[in-house]
Amino acid sequence: MERNFLNDEVLPLLDKNRRGMNGRPLDGFNLTDEEVEMRDRVWRFLVAPHAKDWAWPYGAELRPAKAGGGTEKQVGKYYRWLTGERYASSRVRYNTMAEHVGADIATLPTTFHSICAVIQVDRQRGVAIAEIAGLGPEMLARVDKRDRENATFIQHFVLALNFRYQSYQYALDHFLVETPHQEALRVDTALTGLVVWVERANAHDFCGDSWSAHGGGETALPGRVLLDPPDEGPYRK
Repeated sequence: MERNFLNDEVLPLLDKNRRGMNGRPLDGFNLTDEEVEMRDRVWRFLVAPHAKDWAWPYGAELRPAKAGGGTEKQVGKYYRWLTGERYASSRVRYNTMAEHVGADIATLPTTFHSICAVIQVDRQRGVAIAEIAGLGPEMLARVDKRDRENATFIQHFVLALNFRYQSYQYALDHFLVETPHQEALRVDTALTGLVVWVERANAHDFCGDSWSAHGGGETALPGRVLLDPPDEGPYRK
């Protein structure tokens, strides 16, 4: 197997938390329902199933993002993927972007909720440890390991969400120069909604009580003049 961040760090972490045929994780320490759900929901953001050609090896993008964001080559993969796809109209690329951003936003409330539930589980374990006497060192070590694994999954989600936002923004900026259309406003509005979730994720604000699946409103693209060519009709790929 090729040595890289995905194979050396991400996949082994996931493998350790996979459940065997009896429903138990391979390390013998049971996953709660909340932990199973969080892993399932976070996984979607790590693999980007709607754009597999630009997402993988997604884990390899997380390490540079941890140091302050992906490089231009990395965040430009989504733009290059869209550029390589054949469309009946250049307007449809904007519609595709808006749909991708919208799909991410639609899943974020439940993803945040699942992360919050796991944070509460970890806190409950801490309370139990403080109140229960006689727990052996092996059990304490397993709890500490599970806490760190949960924290790693959450951090991977935060990095992946930032990477997606950077990739979408990069693509929008470049298409505004390459094929300027009014449809860019739809993408910009969607990104205005997504950035709210990115900021919450960066602040680890997963348990807020004012989540909304639809963030932001219509905003202008500052300093940009969009052309208004004749209507090309309802093209779809």
